[in-house]
Amino acid sequence: MTLALRCLAVVVFLLLTPSSSAAATDPVGRWPLRPTPVVERTFDPPDSPYGAGHRGVDLLGRPGQPVLSALPGTVRFAGALAGRGVVVVGHADGTRTTYEPVAASVSVGEVVTAGARLGTLEAAPSHCLPRACLHWGWIDGETYLDPLRLVGAGPVRLLPLWRDLPVSSGRPIAPIPASWRPAENGYALLLRVAGLT
Repeated sequence: MTLALRCLAVVVFLLLTPSSSAAATDPVGRWPLRPTPVVERTFDPPDSPYGAGHRGVDLLGRPGQPVLSALPGTVRFAGALAGRGVVVVGHADGTRTTYEPVAASVSVGEVVTAGARLGTLEAAPSHCLPRACLHWGWIDGETYLDPLRLVGAGPVRLLPLWRDLPVSSGRPIAPIPASWRPAENGYALLLRVAGLT
């Protein structure tokens, strides 16, 4: 097995390992625009609470298009905020989804189902001017999450190239340098199963 394949095995393991407890329990949601929209700008979390970044995703739409709740929940806010129409829906797991700019058709305290109409997409102010787009966010406490995870379009998770053990080319496998070997048991197990240690 080449060094490139060994590195790929480690990368695959890292990608398959959830980075937080939320990653293992993401709820299954719906796109807030129909048909499935084009993602104009992806999630780019800030490095610090006040740092630069993009705390959600921008989905291309058209003015007047219905905006739908991604998950069931209770409307926590529906109104103008900093000159934009905003709707915030709180969910049973403690997270919130946000939608802007939206002309709300729901009221605070209203219970909504996944796919329920929250309002209509406004033309401006929009992150995508002169086009209209929905800024869709997902927040857990004070932590911004990638809302594309709710619809299975978040970070790519690769699957292993083999089911049980890798196929050997018959060539000897050079050991992985000790400085590359992570200390965690999961990594060691992966490397042992892959025949790399």
